[in-house]
Amino acid sequence: MSDTPNIVRAAYVELISTDLERAKWFWVDMLGFVLTAEDPDALYLRGYEEANHHSLVLRRGDAPAAACISFRVWAPEDLDVASAWYGERGCRVERRPAGATRGIGEAIRVEDPLGFTVEYFHATDRVERLLQRYDVHRGAGIARIDHFNICVDDPAAAHDFYGSLGFRCSETIEGNDRMYAAWMHRKPSVHDIALTGGASPRLHHVGWFAPEQHHITRLCDTFGAIGEQAHIERGPGRHGVSNAFYVYLRDHDGHRIEVYTSDYFTGDPDHETLRWDVNDVRRRDFWGAAVVPSWYAEATDVLDLDGKVVATRSVDESTSEARVGADGFR
Repeated sequence: MSDTPNIVRAAYVELISTDLERAKWFWVDMLGFVLTAEDPDALYLRGYEEANHHSLVLRRGDAPAAACISFRVWAPEDLDVASAWYGERGCRVERRPAGATRGIGEAIRVEDPLGFTVEYFHATDRVERLLQRYDVHRGAGIARIDHFNICVDDPAAAHDFYGSLGFRCSETIEGNDRMYAAWMHRKPSVHDIALTGGASPRLHHVGWFAPEQHHITRLCDTFGAIGEQAHIERGPGRHGVSNAFYVYLRDHDGHRIEVYTSDYFTGDPDHETLRWDVNDVRRRDFWGAAVVPSWYAEATDVLDLDGKVVATRSVDESTSEARVGADGFR
């Protein structure tokens, strides 16, 4: 069997947008993303700390969806390793030449066993890091992409799958001999990917890091001041899992973004997984705030390598454990 690719971190997401002008207003004018480049059919965005070409691609399409989640790998050779690793597991693998996505070098995209389209790349165009260009910072002062949260119908199996790729687990939600969710990482933070129970495969949200709490509250004040508060879905609040101070917003297509700060370091070799009981309401919001129904019911469809929506698999929610639930279960 092949070695696993050396994955560095979550790197970017490609979302399908039905209206790029409205998307630019939400993501650039309001949230404060940097517009690296613009084509007639795509926007390429990044945070102020990022020197990679982009951490978000918004591509024009007829219906909202997630085209791929993308991880950066350490070296060019890791693309061959990833191709072989997935191929040995019977997964469909597609080689993409440099420039297939603007600013990205040679890459591979795979349809993984969980039903998601996942990309791996190493080379990327470098752009100006605007970390200390405070004169151009806007919105929430978005610094960098942090993680993907995906809905999976079997969190325990998804945990084992990502563990076989070399991801470590920072936190879980468990109970009644069942795993409800897991937070897993390659970089030394709480997560690069969260695996939460629900109809699958769907992208629940993408998380970007903001420097300080006041950036998040100011963002909410700004939406409220112009009568656009409906974009705020949940929060601000404090998660139990991850300790993050957060807010969740939805764009006009329903794509969900978490803007958050204040998680913690997980890079020590003896870092232990923190296991939350599913009956502890603080796991979702440390202050015990209720969660809106849309949080559980709604997420973004994902596309396969042909650009077709992947059919979702339902989760058995007939048991009391599922009704108690965790992020991703009602």
